[in-house]
Amino acid sequence: MVRLDKEKILVNQYSQNNWKRNFLTIAGGQTVSLIGSAAVQFSLIWWLASETGSPIMMSIAGVFAFLPQLILGPFVGVWVDRLSRKTVIIAADLFIGLVALVFALVFLFDTPPYWSVCVVLGIRAIGNVFHSPAIQAAVPMLVPQQELVRANGWSQFMQSGAFLLGPVLGAAMYASLPLWIILLSDLAGALVASATVALVKIPDPERKTQQIPHFFHEMKEGAAAIWQDKKLFIVTAATLLGMVFYAPLSTYYPLMTSDYFKADAWHASMVNFGYAGGMMLCAIILGKFGTIRNKFPVIHLGLLGMGTSSLLCGLLPAEMFWFWIFAALCTLLGASSNLYNIPYIAYMQETIPPERMGRAFSLIGSLSSATMPLGLLIAGPITENRGVSLWFFVSGIALLILTLISALFVLPRKADKVGKSNS
Repeated sequence: MVRLDKEKILVNQYSQNNWKRNFLTIAGGQTVSLIGSAAVQFSLIWWLASETGSPIMMSIAGVFAFLPQLILGPFVGVWVDRLSRKTVIIAADLFIGLVALVFALVFLFDTPPYWSVCVVLGIRAIGNVFHSPAIQAAVPMLVPQQELVRANGWSQFMQSGAFLLGPVLGAAMYASLPLWIILLSDLAGALVASATVALVKIPDPERKTQQIPHFFHEMKEGAAAIWQDKKLFIVTAATLLGMVFYAPLSTYYPLMTSDYFKADAWHASMVNFGYAGGMMLCAIILGKFGTIRNKFPVIHLGLLGMGTSSLLCGLLPAEMFWFWIFAALCTLLGASSNLYNIPYIAYMQETIPPERMGRAFSLIGSLSSATMPLGLLIAGPITENRGVSLWFFVSGIALLILTLISALFVLPRKADKVGKSNS
């Protein structure tokens, strides 16, 4: 049941005025930033994969990239709800740009050791820890409640476009430019994103009391916002368990391309292109429909698609012909991930009070990040000895089982529908 208090009603009344212009201004700036970040991330990961060829090194890089969210996430959510969300977004963007600038100077004067890439990914992730919950919590303050699915669809469409263009741009830049110049594109994107956020007024929710609560009490309130909604809790728990198996795949796409199919950086960019294209297609469809009344069937359909696609990827023979089937399945993976993610985020934005939203999103981000290093610690030795394709298969099986369990508890059964109609 959607809970609307007076504050939320006022927010939605405010957001009726020019919400599209304000939302798209911010989303456009973030898209430019994401294109630069995706190009940089692709180039760094591909450099690390091609130089080392080691799943263990890729696993370590993945752990470093997600560790800040795991450690800082629950605390950051409290600060996001206490501080101006506009200020947090701008500061986080500029921090990411500064990290890119410093590392560009390092590459300019010397070739750094492999471990330095892991460190940079970790430091850069600190900015994302603040940025992500602040953006997600700001959206309901700009967008009317009934338009949240549409707005998130547009946002995911532009983000998917960035993830589509970024790797292609990264592959082209990697083939022709030194890494220090590529890194500067992250700085340029951060400056554009900060400028667009500065142009838009983002209202912050007013506290119901002027007294600042205890820090850990606020953290507890963020967890309670999820725990009190039993359906949300079950879906979140099932997804987080599934992510232990699924999350490492984002690190293993380059290795699947280079080591399993013996392809090059251009082929790796095609995998990213397909994944982002699937995300874009799904975002377009959801953005067009605008509203989804019952979000949980759609969420589970997305999880089902993710599990099935991953399982099939793990069954493909190590021949170049099957690489293109792999790329097609990655397209389905991208579409399925947005089919899950967009209604999931919209449901949280609709049902969680605005003053708790930063903590709730930050907590989810922290728990999600915990799945990455845990998954990589398990997957690293297995993929090193048995091959990277095995983990795709294992991930698919685990996701399908957990999706089934979640659906049994969350989705309405025919008996329930009959009972409601009779009553």
